[in-house]
Amino acid sequence: MLKMNDIIKVENENDIPNSISEKVWIEVENTKLGLIIKSIDPENPVLLILGGGPGIPEYLLESEYGSNLDKYFILCYINYRGTGLSFDKNTIKQKEDLTSETYFNDCIAVAKYLCKRFHKEKIYLLGHSFGTYVGLNITYRYPEFFHAYIGMSMIVDQNLSEQLAYQYMYEFYKGKGKTDRMKELDKYKILFETKSTINFKDPLTKQYFEKVRDAYMHESGIGTTHEMKSVITGIFFPSFRIKDFSLMEKINIWRAKMVTSDAPVITDAFNFNAFETINKLKIPFYVFAGKYDYTTAYSVQEKYFNRVTAPLKKFYTFENSAHSPLFEENEKALKIILQDILKK
Repeated sequence: MLKMNDIIKVENENDIPNSISEKVWIEVENTKLGLIIKSIDPENPVLLILGGGPGIPEYLLESEYGSNLDKYFILCYINYRGTGLSFDKNTIKQKEDLTSETYFNDCIAVAKYLCKRFHKEKIYLLGHSFGTYVGLNITYRYPEFFHAYIGMSMIVDQNLSEQLAYQYMYEFYKGKGKTDRMKELDKYKILFETKSTINFKDPLTKQYFEKVRDAYMHESGIGTTHEMKSVITGIFFPSFRIKDFSLMEKINIWRAKMVTSDAPVITDAFNFNAFETINKLKIPFYVFAGKYDYTTAYSVQEKYFNRVTAPLKKFYTFENSAHSPLFEENEKALKIILQDILKK
């Protein structure tokens, strides 16, 4: 059962009459889900954004870089169950309940809430990274709620993507003559000699993902953004500048990150194979892919796009981006959204 509990008005930089700037909590299956809702015009179409992570809220990137989407949409950022604004101390005890089906149901409940509140028959959906795993599945199952789906930096076959990323980083450091990095990567070579299932309970896999992968990806320019060289300076420090979050809510981002890192939904997403499960969509489908993206490898995204069928589909390459083209090449992304998706 869906209920609206709390709405907190937050700082509105636009200072425009009737504009929206809110933190909202709704109740879904006895759990509060936190949302950030922004728009300069309450009559705009609605765009639900399913971010990456799921521990780090997508709103961090919005706060740090700005998407400018609130000019054209009623923009809703969801904080997934157990994360960010939706963090609850019981999550620590019940992380096995953080399943794919739970996340799918939560996001559909939010879509229904947005349709009802803003009097829309349908909304737009944008998934980013992990959010594309959720987004692709819910648009496949429930197309009736959505005008179109934008997949940015898509999870398609993460087993293959991780293999390609490992190879890229090894060659990158080889080209730079950084033998120390190559030796460190050699410790994990066995994980990537063949395409295999990712098991986060395996000690070697856990060590690679916790201590090496993200740091080396950012250092080699294939992480969150092409220019971001450090998770600490690019993600951790900015998380404490994130607009509209209280200090405790900022701390909860990292409490949630630790708790959800090996939740069932994460394992599902990393072992999801869209080639084998979803080959047809019933709504328009758009892909935003950064040329330098190996977090979710560009070549794998392109290969999937060429195979999937949809009433309308378009693939957009962002030549100067890695994993976050909406924020890295914002002007180009906005032009595409306005002209090709909203038809303005």
